[in-house]
Amino acid sequence: MITSAPPINTASDRILLPISFDAAKMKAEVDALNLRPFMYYESIPLRAPAHQIDPTVPFPPPASDFADGSWCDWLDVSFLSDLPYITSVVDYFKEHTKVNLVRLLRLEAGAVVKEHTDPTLGLQIEKSVIRLTVPISGGDQVDFYLNNKIVPMQPGECWYMRLTDPHKIIHQGPEERINLTIDMIPNEWVQQFILDAEKGKN
Repeated sequence: MITSAPPINTASDRILLPISFDAAKMKAEVDALNLRPFMYYESIPLRAPAHQIDPTVPFPPPASDFADGSWCDWLDVSFLSDLPYITSVVDYFKEHTKVNLVRLLRLEAGAVVKEHTDPTLGLQIEKSVIRLTVPISGGDQVDFYLNNKIVPMQPGECWYMRLTDPHKIIHQGPEERINLTIDMIPNEWVQQFILDAEKGKN
């Protein structure tokens, strides 16, 4: 069983990880899904609680703390097999730790996400998960503010951000923004990967 390592603090609230992915391949796979039109914001699960994917899986018992994702098992959605490259991105992290929620996040052109915090998404939180973000489309036309400073995310990059801190999004582009987000247990491998990136060791 993979469990969280003891919480740690990073000096920076945003860290660009030394791994990148082919944004064009990801975008082509998303386009092939022929997703429905949407307004403002849409979240498309690619990996979710097992009982939501497979109705034969019993509903998990009540949990005292849902933050670390251990309250249930997690499964890939059936159509993830139609996204072989995106699957390979997710599988990279599955090789090193337990991956919980995976989503495609769509944000409408011109939309604004008001400032908020995600109280359990930080390495410094006891028994929590962290979220890595891989932008697929949007680039310079999407301003992601963390602690009132823009995180200069570009398509294909992979970022750890301390989302327990205040953040907001201002999308000034003409087309929807798409991000891949991957929630995972911050075991020792994950922690060291992020710390080494922060120190420029990778």
